[in-house]
Amino acid sequence: MRTLDRIDRTIVAAMQKNARVSNKELAATVGLAPSSCHARVRRLEDEGVLRGYHADVDPRALGVGLEAMVHVQLSTHGPERIERFRDAMIALPEVRAVSYLAGRHDFLVHIVVRDSDHLRDVVMHAFTRVPEVRHLETALIFEHTRSADMPDFLDGVPDRAASLKAGGVKASSVHSGSVHSGSVPSGSVGQS
Repeated sequence: MRTLDRIDRTIVAAMQKNARVSNKELAATVGLAPSSCHARVRRLEDEGVLRGYHADVDPRALGVGLEAMVHVQLSTHGPERIERFRDAMIALPEVRAVSYLAGRHDFLVHIVVRDSDHLRDVVMHAFTRVPEVRHLETALIFEHTRSADMPDFLDGVPDRAASLKAGGVKASSVHSGSVHSGSVPSGSVGQS
């Protein structure tokens, strides 16, 4: 991947804040003609820097009432077994993300389900049927918060102390609820 220049980085930052920004507005923000800006965005897409545009959907609207993280230890390791487990998990409709880890657990699997009965069924009938699974630990998610932007470290790591003194708190997306996830009301600090 080629190094991003200042204009590319400004485009990426602006699109992280609002992926639906018009090309005309984006061009004005970065100081380019609309046709040049459009060409830059297309190149960033073609190079895989901009990997997609996604809607942040309220999980409750689709019947999701519970989210969990399942920590998985495999009994045996090896490229084929790791790929087989990862592929089996990502094929499940309840699985949102699969992370391959270093440390005590081999995988962390983020799942979404209707309720605790649905959670039990997924863990008992999908996870335990994979022969490589040795141990499972399930943790319920009470609240999910994520940063709205991917940080830009191309110029180094920011001075954390200066950022905290200046009150540098970024907006984030928060999903919480009694047992289900929800979204932050428009206009609040946590708006994404």
